Amino acid sequence: MEAEHFSPYRADGKLYGFVCVVTGAQQPVGQAIIQELAAHGAACIYACDQATSTSYDALISSISQTSPNTKIIPYPLTVASEAETLTLIDEILNSFGRLDAWVCSSGLLGPPSLDATTPGDLQKCFEANSMAPFFALKYAPPAMGKLMLRKGDYPNAEIKGVKYGSIVVVSSVASTYGGCWGVGYTMSCHAALGVVRAGVAVLKGTGVRINCISPGQIDVGVDLHNFDMRGMTAQFPPASLQSKENQQKDIGLERAGLPIEVGRVAGFLASGFSSYITGANLVVDGGASVMNPLTVPI
Repeated sequence: MEAEHFSPYRADGKLYGFVCVVTGAQQPVGQAIIQELAAHGAACIYACDQATSTSYDALISSISQTSPNTKIIPYPLTVASEAETLTLIDEILNSFGRLDAWVCSSGLLGPPSLDATTPGDLQKCFEANSMAPFFALKYAPPAMGKLMLRKGDYPNAEIKGVKYGSIVVVSSVASTYGGCWGVGYTMSCHAALGVVRAGVAVLKGTGVRINCISPGQIDVGVDLHNFDMRGMTAQFPPASLQSKENQQKDIGLERAGLPIEVGRVAGFLASGFSSYITGANLVVDGGASVMNPLTVPI
């Protein structure tokens, strides 16, 4: 009897054999996602950002202790560049022969006020928040359709005998609601969710799923003392913009979220535990948008 080949939908939800891409890898949420994918047993994770490779030393050292069989590859990437996206996919296929999960975790807040928002600011928000997911939708699925019928010679390698893949777009509650931050951020986050919803029909028959995570207030450790808000390049409105009293009043769980709490949802969507979920928008905001859907959260 022929041995059953490796199935991506493992009962234990592990990602053995998976080759993954995570953008925004220098941000706290991006790093938390990388840690979670490694904990699930991913064979290789491309940590993509514009930072230098030495910026990943602490992350690589940490993961080498907890998940020694996961290879972390720092990769400089401009997420809104079509050419660089295609080059990255070519390099992955040349090196590993497969691609399994793509997590768009890069993002840009842009100016908080309408008066301060220029057309250039708006363009930058769309490039970071919605163009990057568009490129993932357009170019990652053909690579995810590549089969690998022989185990690689790297740790956690597995056969890939069926077409499958998972695209995860980390956006914000601004994908659904206004008033979370500036106009550019809200518009571009709505567009990111639009990529996910349009992607369901586009991906029919490919074996690739696409989903969105919409976090609310996430404590990313941003100190706003003497900080120029107009130059803010983080992805989420910092939790420190809300007092503890307001968090207790406006958020069901009475606190800001942690990066790892977003990372765990990304790991779930990348794994077989979510095998019948596509086109979803998983809101990770501690219940704030349910309690106060019409209030400005900051």
